[in-house]
Amino acid sequence: MTPVSDLQNFLPTLLVLVRLQLCSCEDGENVTLSNYSDDSAFPSLDYSDFPSVCSKNTNLQFRLWFMPVFYSAVCFLGLTGNLLVIFTVFYFRRLKTMTDVYLLNLSFADLLFALSLPFWAASSMAHWVLGLPLCKAMYTVYKVSFYSSMFLLSSISVDRYFAIAKAVSAHRHRSRAVLISKVSTAFIWMAALVFSIPEMAYTNITNNTCSPFSSHFDRLRIGVQMSQIVFTFVLPLLVMAFCYSSIVQTLYQARNLERNKAIKVILAVVTVFLLCQVPYNLVLFWTTIVTAQGGTESCSYDNGLVYATDITQSVAFLRCCLNPFVYAFIGVKFRHDLLKLLKDFGCMSQEMFFRYTCGRRSSGATETETTTTFSP
Repeated sequence: MTPVSDLQNFLPTLLVLVRLQLCSCEDGENVTLSNYSDDSAFPSLDYSDFPSVCSKNTNLQFRLWFMPVFYSAVCFLGLTGNLLVIFTVFYFRRLKTMTDVYLLNLSFADLLFALSLPFWAASSMAHWVLGLPLCKAMYTVYKVSFYSSMFLLSSISVDRYFAIAKAVSAHRHRSRAVLISKVSTAFIWMAALVFSIPEMAYTNITNNTCSPFSSHFDRLRIGVQMSQIVFTFVLPLLVMAFCYSSIVQTLYQARNLERNKAIKVILAVVTVFLLCQVPYNLVLFWTTIVTAQGGTESCSYDNGLVYATDITQSVAFLRCCLNPFVYAFIGVKFRHDLLKLLKDFGCMSQEMFFRYTCGRRSSGATETETTTTFSP
């Protein structure tokens, strides 16, 4: 029985006891509880104004089985894929272009977030018992990883835009490309830290749950979430849309046998980004609107928002293990380097290595900076 129902059952008896103390009957009889045993002797109460508690048991049960399984799979794939990318880059010293630098930092960002997924799984299964420092660290790592990834993906699209659509001007600055990428990467990490300050400051443990904002900060949360959506999602999305549309237009005009394959890779990049990030940001935006309007009185609607947030956030987390495949392994250099790495460590025979590599690198153009990322 809930506290609200207990209060509803106790109120009539309480009012009767008050009347026993204050009232007396005209015939001198003592007033007893039996005088109020029937409903006609006591006016009925309207309980419609009493607040009801919205049960979240179904959401809790869903989190108990879905989140640990999903987060464990994403953590394993994210650690494996990003560690392979990082090891391959350092083993072959592949930091020769701007995209190489951005891809390496993207793998570090995704690896950092993959390491925090066990804490997310623990948070979804039970009450938070790991203390406030780890609570703040979990949300801060997530936000830093997310913001740096978004900015790095935008930087990759800008680099590919100049390398393909503006090849002449990009060639003039080729000697300074790596230096420019390292400086811009430092600014990207600094910007990600700045945008994560609200999570560092306002993440707290409320009702044994680790959450970035308590109910006392609804107005602050609305402003922070709206600004984060605009500057860390909408603007990068617009940058990538402009760059990739210009790249596709340039490739369609070029007479190159690799054109169709490159366009397929670009479409894969955009599709993965849209499928992973757009649903969660739309739900986050709508949840912020509902909070700004004072919440909802429908318990089923509130539970639906919780389900939508959990599922779309999990899909957004999936991006950290897909990036290595989309942005690294699908490229010619990284795929060739990975196969060579397996051969050097005895995991692949020489014959199998030549079977997978010979005949697929038909033109010298696939080794150029222009096709680093977008060659299959």
